Amino acid sequence: MRILISNDDGIYADGIIALRERLEKVREIEKIFVVAPDRERSAIGHGITMHRPLRAREVKYPSPKSRGWSVDGTPADCIKLAVEELLGEPPDLVVAGINLGANLGTDVLYSGTVSAAVEAVISGYPAVAVSLTSYKEHDYTTAADFTARLVLAVHREGLPPGTLLNVNVPPGRPDGMKVVRLGNMKYVNIFDRRTDPRGRVYYWMAGEVCDLEDNCPDTDVGANARGYITVTPVQIDLTNHGEIERIKRWKF
Repeated sequence: MRILISNDDGIYADGIIALRERLEKVREIEKIFVVAPDRERSAIGHGITMHRPLRAREVKYPSPKSRGWSVDGTPADCIKLAVEELLGEPPDLVVAGINLGANLGTDVLYSGTVSAAVEAVISGYPAVAVSLTSYKEHDYTTAADFTARLVLAVHREGLPPGTLLNVNVPPGRPDGMKVVRLGNMKYVNIFDRRTDPRGRVYYWMAGEVCDLEDNCPDTDVGANARGYITVTPVQIDLTNHGEIERIKRWKF
């Protein structure tokens, strides 16, 4: 197997290092390519760089299994550049992560890590996005171990075109694993209004989660809050197919 790794926390983030080092121990993996942003690009979504050149710098790793590039662009840029220019041979699977912090529910639309997996799927490669659902816990061992097992399962079972797996691993010892649908994340107090020394108003985007759907164990939000690793198949087809015929009957 040939695995391509990326993230949105940056190529030197602890999560991507833990993931690479764990996958290097998997016998079935022949080669690991790491192509990731040169700095943190969290919450950048699926942005791509169009109005300036991209620069890639090779990064050396101790293991001969791994080869890496640091890119001054977005996670989506990294995947596009990797599969179209850098690798020279196609990957069998793309893994984005391990992200520091949750990518649950509708937050997948903002996540650069999930967007790296989405870009892989757009390019025709199966993909997995993995997140540790804590900003305080920095032990990626459980998440890395689960990802190593999941990589083998995806390679064995396959994924349908246009589909990725979004994985969220709780801190500590999980109570198990559940395959569930995306939930809904809601925030309050999103903007912190401040005034600078010259009297001009500015804003910091912040926000607190007000609805974790704790009473919905069939969602990733609810199941993860209960201590489960969640696996959610996410498709990139955003079309509401059920509405097509109804809207065709509208009078414009």
